[in-house]
Amino acid sequence: MSDPVRKSTVIQCCTAAVSSIHGAVRPRPIDQRFLRSITDAGLPATERTVTVTPLPQFPRSAPTAAIVEGVFTPRRIASSLTSFVVQHPDATFIVDPSYCIDAEHRAIAQLPAAIRPVVRPPVETIPTITGLQSEPTLPALDFALPTHAHWDHVCGLLDFPGLPVHLHSTERDWVMTGPVAPVGGVRDALVDRPTIEYDLDGPPVLTFTRSRDLFGDGSVVLVDLAGHTPGSVGLLAHTARGWILLAGDAAWHALQIEKVRQKSGFPGIFVDENRDLTFKTLHRLHLAQRLLPVIPTHDHDAAQQLVAPHTEAAEQLP
Repeated sequence: MSDPVRKSTVIQCCTAAVSSIHGAVRPRPIDQRFLRSITDAGLPATERTVTVTPLPQFPRSAPTAAIVEGVFTPRRIASSLTSFVVQHPDATFIVDPSYCIDAEHRAIAQLPAAIRPVVRPPVETIPTITGLQSEPTLPALDFALPTHAHWDHVCGLLDFPGLPVHLHSTERDWVMTGPVAPVGGVRDALVDRPTIEYDLDGPPVLTFTRSRDLFGDGSVVLVDLAGHTPGSVGLLAHTARGWILLAGDAAWHALQIEKVRQKSGFPGIFVDENRDLTFKTLHRLHLAQRLLPVIPTHDHDAAQQLVAPHTEAAEQLP
């Protein structure tokens, strides 16, 4: 590491530490004026439904205050790297192929040393391909759709060579431009891979200003959740049990959305590309969660709510 890069990293670490302490005592307040300015454009009209299946994953216990700024109760919450398989009548795809085999060397080693201990998952973490193989009734995948290009949302692609990926054009430009990937981004999973770029060129949906109807039938709609990364998206899905929103890393836990609390300064300052815009997106999610379940990718308990009742019962059998 060069001296200028090392100096910049040290400064950023100090800033994050100070921000964490300050945020624990005086968390960033809700912007009531912005909240009142948000309009609700309503949900898409559709008669089609899709099935959303969270793949099995091992959770780790994380201090609540390290994830939700200024919140200490409960003392700890469950966090995991969940991937979701969406079955639409026209295609089956995976949202956030999160974890690859040998991720320590293939992905985590590319991250700044300061944040590796924070983001490193437990050794029991299940690679996406292993989780998929444990669900033999699921159809073969047609493509992958990451909510954004951070390592823990794309490195699972390394175990699916040749699988096409749908990626927001803004996100692709962000992660692939420049001599090295931005902090948290991993290019290896995307290089030389069939890529279908898309833009959010559709109308407002719910509290979100831009959208993309993935199949043209209103059943799966991508929405703008920019902030965590420039091209972060959420996925609205119309299931047999109603609408849900997969929110990627716009929030790490539902408590952030409920209370409108940003991520703690460390590691939030490292991982949120634009903290102000991320905070505004939290306000939009806060209003949307009154109408439908919002599921952050890393919120293990929220993801488990999608487990089919018969599967849940089977897991409880001795």
